[in-house]
Amino acid sequence: MKISGKATLAGTQRYRERHQQDCVATHFRQANDWVVSSIGIGTYLGAPDSHTDDLVTDAIIESVENGINLIDTAINYRYMHAEWSVSDALLALIRDETISRDELVICTKGGFIPDDERISWFYSRYIESSKFSIEPQDLVAECHCLHPEYIWDQLERSLDNLGLETIDIYYLHNPEMQLSEVSPEIFYHRLQLAFEVLEKAVSQGKISAYGLATWDGLRVPPTAFNYLDLAKAKALASQVTSEGQDHFKFIQLPINATMLEALVQPTQHVKRTWLPTLEAAHRLGLSVISSASLGQTKAIGHIPDALQEGLHQTSLTPTLKALQFTRSCPRLLTALVGMKTVAHVTENLALTRIKPLAAKFYQPLTHGEVKTVS
Repeated sequence: MKISGKATLAGTQRYRERHQQDCVATHFRQANDWVVSSIGIGTYLGAPDSHTDDLVTDAIIESVENGINLIDTAINYRYMHAEWSVSDALLALIRDETISRDELVICTKGGFIPDDERISWFYSRYIESSKFSIEPQDLVAECHCLHPEYIWDQLERSLDNLGLETIDIYYLHNPEMQLSEVSPEIFYHRLQLAFEVLEKAVSQGKISAYGLATWDGLRVPPTAFNYLDLAKAKALASQVTSEGQDHFKFIQLPINATMLEALVQPTQHVKRTWLPTLEAAHRLGLSVISSASLGQTKAIGHIPDALQEGLHQTSLTPTLKALQFTRSCPRLLTALVGMKTVAHVTENLALTRIKPLAAKFYQPLTHGEVKTVS
């Protein structure tokens, strides 16, 4: 039997209230009628084996018990093992009455092939089957598909893997992969069809909101072949709903001390103005969640000079300084960090007791980067 319910404002407020003695108030932020922790747990790295499953499950439990209420995964992470680990953690937390389903924001993604056989698995399951109308040309880079029937099937598989009736945020995973083989016109048509499927999923209670989880598409300049136009994507989402009230509410992209594009590069065009992705998303009504918040450790020890003053007054480790930098970025909702050990969770949870850096420390990085189109 699947776990019923979904994240709610009342539930996430209850979670915040239960942790208010251990966490500073600014650790929690509100978005999409939820209260969300400024740090979320990611589940990307690791081998697809039972030992890693257990480590990830324990790390999720430790995180949720101590102030983190956003869990991020994807169907292709560790060939579905990551979603299974999330499921095991949720079952244990709810069984032990540590948490209620409505207190957690659960996120997953679809688009990549989640099987190590990749092409043979995809062909046998989707192209050679009379159940689907998916064609060979719908598979891009031998690993990625946005066909509506594929996205729907992957969503159903994620619901089964996670053991949930409702996923809170469902992302199209690195949709810019499509632009390596198809034209922008074809890509945005495929994106619109995928949005239609996700709006249907919202109407049926399978998801609460959806978004785009990207790697390059929202960081590269508009001249890049894999550039994603955020305003255009938002407009497409609005067009597929009868009332214009779409549920495209979130984006995810890498932000850390060595990947500053979303904070400083004006790559997105919103109402005649070029803006960095963080500000553009805010104006479009989208909440931003950062992946690679530590750059897989590459960002550690590379804090921009402008931020040194704010971090100098703390006794944080280099790792926590790097995470504090990302988690404090203006307009950011949550910084994801992958964690597979309880010790790692304990170290990162120290930030829940510390206020994020003030926005003023980021002004030298962003000054002069916004351009207005005449």
